[in-house]
Amino acid sequence: MPESEKKRSGGKNVTSSIARRINASVWLDKLESYVFLNVAILAALFVMLVLYSIGWTPAGDLTAVELLKEIRDMEFTGDSLRNLVMEIHFASGEIRTTALGSWIEFLLPVGVIVTAGEGIDLFTSLFGAHKILKKLRPLDEIVARATAISKISLDQTKIEHLEEAIRTASTQDGQVHLSTGDSDLRKVESALNQLLLKMEDSYRQQTRFVSDASHELRTPIAVIQGYADMLDRWGKEDPEILQEGITSIKNESQHMKELVEQLLFLARGDSGRNTLHKEKTDLRELIAEVWEESSMIDPDHEYVFISAGKELRVGADEASSGNITLPAAPPAFVEVDVSMVKQSARIFVQNAAKYSEPGSTIRLSVNSSGGKVSYIVEDEGSGIGKEDLKHIFERFYRSDKARNSDTGGTGLGLSIAKWIVDAHDGSIDVTSRPDFGSRFVVSFPAA
Repeated sequence: MPESEKKRSGGKNVTSSIARRINASVWLDKLESYVFLNVAILAALFVMLVLYSIGWTPAGDLTAVELLKEIRDMEFTGDSLRNLVMEIHFASGEIRTTALGSWIEFLLPVGVIVTAGEGIDLFTSLFGAHKILKKLRPLDEIVARATAISKISLDQTKIEHLEEAIRTASTQDGQVHLSTGDSDLRKVESALNQLLLKMEDSYRQQTRFVSDASHELRTPIAVIQGYADMLDRWGKEDPEILQEGITSIKNESQHMKELVEQLLFLARGDSGRNTLHKEKTDLRELIAEVWEESSMIDPDHEYVFISAGKELRVGADEASSGNITLPAAPPAFVEVDVSMVKQSARIFVQNAAKYSEPGSTIRLSVNSSGGKVSYIVEDEGSGIGKEDLKHIFERFYRSDKARNSDTGGTGLGLSIAKWIVDAHDGSIDVTSRPDFGSRFVVSFPAA
C-alpha cells in the first residue's frame, strides 16, 4: 500500500472508532429514553383507568389522592385478556369491578404501533456511525496532515538552505521573494513570503506616514518663520504688517496644535494606549446632540435631523437655546465610548460641511436593523471620485481637488474616525458620486 494511502487509512481507523463509540452512546441514551417514556405512559394510563373505575370526577367531593388512599386491594381475574376483570376492594368493604377487555382491545394496537416505531428507529440508529463519520471527515485530514508533517525530515542541510534563502532573498516587482527550491520547504517558503509581504507593506506605510507628517509640520513652521522674519524687518514700525503677522502666526500655530494632537491620538491608538470607557447609550440622542451643535456653530449650512420619519430643522438661535424636543421614537442603544463616538460623528459632519456649498443641506439620522445600530451623514457636496474613495481613510490622504482647495485640514480626520469605529467593532459604508454628494453609514453592534 502506498505511504499516502497508509496515512489516510490510519486517520480513518481513528475516526471510525470514535464514530462507533459516539453512535453506541447515542443509541443507548435513546433506548433509555424510550423505556422511561413507555413506563411513564403505562403508569399514567393505569392510574387514569383506576380513577375511571372507581367513578372519580374532578367535581366530586373527594380528591383523586383521597380516593386512591381508600383502596386496600386489587385483584385481576379472567381466563384471557378479552375477559380480564379488575376488582377494587375499599376500606369500607365495598368492591367494584371493571371489565378491562374493551380497554385492552383499544389500547393494544396503539401500543404495538408505537413500540414498532421505536424499534425501527432503534434499529436504524445502529447503522448511524457513517453519518457521524462524515461529520468527522475534517479530522481525517488533520490526522493525515499531522502524520505527513511528522514524517518530514528537516535535517541540518534543509535548515541551512532555508537560512541561505533568507539571507539572499530576491526582490521582484518591489517585493521580497524567498525561494529554496526544496519541495519539503514549499509551505514554509509560502508562509515566510506572506510575512515578508506584510512587513514590507507595513514599512512602506510607516515611511509614507513619517514623510507626510514631516511635510505637514514643515509647512506651518515655514510660514511662522517667514512671518517672524517679516515682523523683525518691518513689523516694528508698520501696524498693518504687525497685525497681519500676528494673525497668521496664531492661525498656523493653531493648525500645528491640531495636527500634533491628531498625530498623538493615532500614535496612542497604534500602541494600544487609547482606553475606551464604554457605557450603554442611546445613539439617537447622541447624534441629535451633534446635530444641535452643528446647527449652532455653522450657520452657512442647513442641518436636518431625521427622527421617527420627520425632518427636524432649527436655526442657530433655537439650537443655542437648548429647547429642542425630539419626536418619540424607540431607543437605539449601543455600548460605546460616548465621547469618542461623538468625535467620530463630528468628523463626518465637519467633512460634509467642508466639501459642501454654503446653503446646502446636511442630513443626519439613526437607523436600527439586523442587530446593528447606525448613524448616517449625508451631504450635497462635491462628492468623491471612484479612485479616491478607496483611499479616503488613509492617513494624510487627500484628493487632488481637496489639495488644491482652500478647505484646509490635515488629512487625518477620517483616519481618526475609522480608528474609533474599528475600536468599537463597527463598520463604515461610503456611497459617493462627484457633484452629487456623499453618504456615510457608520454601524455599531446593538446593545
